[in-house]
Amino acid sequence: MISRDDAMSMLGAVTTLRDRVAETGLPLDVPDVGAGRATRTALLTQLDDYVIPRLRSLDAPLLAVVGGSTGAGKSTLVNSIVDAEVSRSGVLRPTTTTPVLVHHPEDLHWFRDDRVLPGLSRVSGAASGGDGAASLRLVASSSLPPGLALLDAPDIDSVVSANRALAAQLLSAADLWLFVTTAARYADAVPWELLRQASDRGTAVAIVLDRVPPEVLTEIRNHLASMLREQGLSTAPIFAVPEAALTSEGRLPEQDVARLRSWLTALASDARARAVIVRQTLEGALGSLEERADVLVTSSRQQAAALTALGDVAEVAYRDALLHVEHGITDGTLLRGEVLARWQEYVGTGEFFKQVESAVSKVRDRVTAAIKGTPPPATGDLGEALQSGVAALLAAQGQGAAATVARQWRQLAGGDAVLQANPGLGKASPDLTARIERLVRDWQTGVLDLVRSEGKDRRTTARVAAYGLNGIGVILMLVAFAHTGGLIGAEVGIAGGTAVLAQKVLEAIFGDQAVREMAAKARTRLLEHAAALYAEEQLRYDEALDRVAVKAEQAERLAHAAAAVKAAR
Repeated sequence: MISRDDAMSMLGAVTTLRDRVAETGLPLDVPDVGAGRATRTALLTQLDDYVIPRLRSLDAPLLAVVGGSTGAGKSTLVNSIVDAEVSRSGVLRPTTTTPVLVHHPEDLHWFRDDRVLPGLSRVSGAASGGDGAASLRLVASSSLPPGLALLDAPDIDSVVSANRALAAQLLSAADLWLFVTTAARYADAVPWELLRQASDRGTAVAIVLDRVPPEVLTEIRNHLASMLREQGLSTAPIFAVPEAALTSEGRLPEQDVARLRSWLTALASDARARAVIVRQTLEGALGSLEERADVLVTSSRQQAAALTALGDVAEVAYRDALLHVEHGITDGTLLRGEVLARWQEYVGTGEFFKQVESAVSKVRDRVTAAIKGTPPPATGDLGEALQSGVAALLAAQGQGAAATVARQWRQLAGGDAVLQANPGLGKASPDLTARIERLVRDWQTGVLDLVRSEGKDRRTTARVAAYGLNGIGVILMLVAFAHTGGLIGAEVGIAGGTAVLAQKVLEAIFGDQAVREMAAKARTRLLEHAAALYAEEQLRYDEALDRVAVKAEQAERLAHAAAAVKAAR
């Protein structure tokens, strides 16, 4: 049995477990999440309504919850036990909607605060239609001995779902479940499901078999006893109430309720017997915590795994986007179409693509002419074409990554709910285009800084100045992208000629080694800009997942708390 000292030492471990259960979020609709959510609710309810209050007050009155099926006569039974109209009875269903707790006047202090059932407000006095299911009506009666309280609960199979939920909550708060059934309904499925739960959790149970025809009383009582043995409830006493007319006050005949009243009075009067019931139920409740906590731990880990899977999708999508950008700036893709046309205009007619070496000489002549003061052709159109190509590549990959994340999230557990909660995640950020334009401008500024940094000596500075800083910068961008992978047909020759010619122009000014280093730096800086851009885009998904009420460590914290309770028992 649990001693007072044991209860106090265990209280800390149980309270910690309660906190861990409360902080365990299960918001994602993963498979079997319903079982986890139901377990979490049931655990919190029993810990708040029974285990923690009982550990704090082992000497508090024994709470017997009178529960059962619709029309079983629960309220009539309570009124008959205390020989007063304390709970409304009648033929209309549901009769009991506001639970009624009957106690001895000296025991009021145990129930008027939120020691037990803290979620229910306390009301007293005459019953009214406005009490509501979230209230607990307290009724003092000297007919009950000190140390015992009766709680008349709503029907466990009520047509009103809120009543069913409240009935289950009250039963989980009971030291003793006084289950009321009838000769016609004692084998119904719903009450036996709850009786099985009571057996599994070690809850003390007593059975009131009501409205039994006298001629079949022994037969039905024996059959019920057999069913109880099969469910591990062989020690549950059975009190049979024969079918009989009610008194003028609407109560059971005194002789039919006398045995049950005497048994309850004996429990209340015998501190040791009362303690046996309390400790049986408390130890049963504590013993059930580990298995139910395990269910919740499993559900919690499934939540964390689902959250990780969603995060991985976003990470892979934007990592792939960056890889495609890297591929796009090194495979010649940016030299297609408009850029090729503008480069051709820049260096001359298409004839020099047919004779590359001759054309290179012509380009060198143009550089020489530039140094001597002859102005080179304008590079504005070529620069704009390069800028548009880079921006289009970055935008296409960014938008594609957002579409990929949205599509895959809708196929993963919990992903659709996150998207619905964050509608903007279905596509790229609204300002992505504007940010890409700034990115390209910043990158171009960096390329010009490279040219300026390399042209430090007087001779090189003069050549750069003669040819134009912007012009040299545009040609450097072209060289950075001038690879032939991914091009087909005549484009291969054109791009190859482009690479050679552009590189020769720069080599004539800076030297071959410097040109290679400048081109590599230009590509690296562009990729760094792209990586930062996509990291910001991915952050939207990461932040949405961070807002989901699932903590990565919650399963382990819960498992540790459950283990601590087991060790403390």
